[in-house]
Formats: sequence, C-alpha cells, structure tokens
Amino acid sequence: MALTPSQSARYARHIVLKDMGGAGQQKLAGSHVAIVGAGGLGAPVIAYLAGAGVGTLTIIDPDTVSLSNLSRQVIYTDADIGHAKAVSAARFASTLNPEITVDSLVTRLDAENAESFLSNADLVIEGTDSFAAKRVIASVCAVRRIPLVTGALGPFDGSVTTLAPFLSREDGTPWPAFESLYPVDPTPEDSPPCELVGVLSVLPGVIGTMMATEAIKWLAGFGEPLLGKLLIYSARTGESRIMRYR
Repeated sequence: MALTPSQSARYARHIVLKDMGGAGQQKLAGSHVAIVGAGGLGAPVIAYLAGAGVGTLTIIDPDTVSLSNLSRQVIYTDADIGHAKAVSAARFASTLNPEITVDSLVTRLDAENAESFLSNADLVIEGTDSFAAKRVIASVCAVRRIPLVTGALGPFDGSVTTLAPFLSREDGTPWPAFESLYPVDPTPEDSPPCELVGVLSVLPGVIGTMMATEAIKWLAGFGEPLLGKLLIYSARTGESRIMRYR
C-alpha cells in the first residue's frame, strides 16, 4: 500500500533514512503491535510507536491512572486520574496520530486469556512489573512465533532484550527463550516494587524508548535486534553494557 501525501509529509524524516525509506515506513503502517502494560515503560512505547506510524496498536492494562504516575508516565495528565490507563493511553495515541488504529483492553493478562489477546499481533512489547505475567506472555509469544520485546526497571537501572526462540542462529541453534534469562522468578525481596524502593522518573522513558526502537527495527527490517543480548543501562553513570545469554 502506497503512502498517502499526508503520511509522506508526517513521516518525511523516516522516509529519507537510508535504512528505512518508504518501504520501511509502509511496513510500519501495516504492522500490529500489542503493548502489555501502559505504565512507566508502556507510556513512552505507546507515544513513539504511535508517532512512528505503526498501523495498529493494542494497549492492554488493568489499572487506572493515579497522581503518583504522572511524574514518569508523561502521556497522562491530571484529567486522567481515576480513569483506565489503557483507555487514556489509546486516546493519547489517537490524538497524536489520527492515521493509526488504536484499541484498548482494560484487563489483566493471564494464562487463560493471553493467547486470544496476543495471537493477532506481529510483535508484542511487555513492560509489566509481574514476572508471572512476563512468563505467560513469553510462553504465548514463543508458541505463536511472535517476537517479544521485554523490559524491566530498578530504581536507577533498566534492561531490555528481544526474544524470538522460534528463530535459529546461523549455526542452526535457536535463539534463547525467556527461561534462558530468567530460569526462576525473583523473590519479592530480590525484585521489590517501585512503590517501596522508588524509580528515577526519567528512567522509564530511557528504557521505554529503547524498547520502541527494538520494535521499529524489527518491523521495518533494519539493524540488529537484541536477540540473545540484554542491554543494561545505568542512570547513575550514564553507561550501557551488553550481557550475552544463552
């Protein structure tokens, strides 16, 4: 499908990119991304994928906006407090880019419903704070052969990786699965919620935009995804490092 004059103008900076071009932008326009979690990580993902012109976004989150969210989840305002995050996020994305389709699901993913909600996506991004949910999402994506971009946050550091265990390396071995990185779920003591230990307000924006970048690279077909590699960023030092895992 050719880009319309309006789309050509809106995405002009993408179209002149050597590795993107009109063909890459058309791939984005024809893609469907499911975003699980519209909080700290999901908020920048939603903003940048909507702005980039990903054709269909499905936003899944069971929670409502609270005052404490606003310092780091900058797609929301005081007017959204008490309203469903998925609905408010969808409204933001549609306002930012009326040319895309945005669906919202005010629900919590679990083993019973995850497959039905994710199976039509070309790519899934998850930024939940529950390792049980992460494991369910990763399992569905592996079975349905859907690439998964997953991220996590600490108080001053965050990480992101891309999972596609249904694909093989050049030597024929599969890329690692979620279980390769997290063979067991961390205990609450090892991974306490941000309500208890805090999180630097800008950190979700840094990690979330990295996650959006991974999605755009994959969908448009350029660059090298973080397969088998965990990118770790420290806000204390401003340094990033790559940890390979098998």
